[in-house]
Amino acid sequence: MRTNTTSPFTFLQSLAARFQPPGWVVDEGQQKLVLFLNHVLMQEKEAQNRLLRKKGSVVHMRWGVFALDLLITPAGLLDRAAPGAKPDLLLAVAAESPSVLVQSVLAGKAPPVKIEGDVQLAAELGWLADNLRWDVEEDLSRVIGDVPAHTLAGFARQAITGLRQFLAQAPVPAAASSGAVTVPPVPEPPKAAP
Repeated sequence: MRTNTTSPFTFLQSLAARFQPPGWVVDEGQQKLVLFLNHVLMQEKEAQNRLLRKKGSVVHMRWGVFALDLLITPAGLLDRAAPGAKPDLLLAVAAESPSVLVQSVLAGKAPPVKIEGDVQLAAELGWLADNLRWDVEEDLSRVIGDVPAHTLAGFARQAITGLRQFLAQAPVPAAASSGAVTVPPVPEPPKAAP
């Protein structure tokens, strides 16, 4: 009997390479992403203060065929930069494979990123990446209440732990053996004595 050792992400990677969404989908998706990033930034005044130091700067972010130019506003928030704006900083995700990217995120690590441009701006964005977190449970509690939000967040944490364990046991893709990030195994909790 032959076992299948291909990654489930191989199909997604080939699909993403062939799929080109319509312009209006890309435009709407980028606008929603900017709104989400600003929502998270507004929850942390220090994050806004750090961005305020670099107001007017343009950050070009790229992953494969997907690109986004962000402008830092005078309020310490983000907006989409005008088409053709000269970027002060280029951030390009070096991992083309979605599986490597997902493994990095699930491991709690930043994916490999190529950085070019303003060093101070890169340092401020690095601080944001290390210290800024979306409080999903808090946002859910505003919609469905504290107890259901806490319960859903607990289920989500368990699912992520299970997914990490599954990925730790999965065969390592060829791209991961060339210096890419892999997910470390998650230790099992101690068993109770009988």
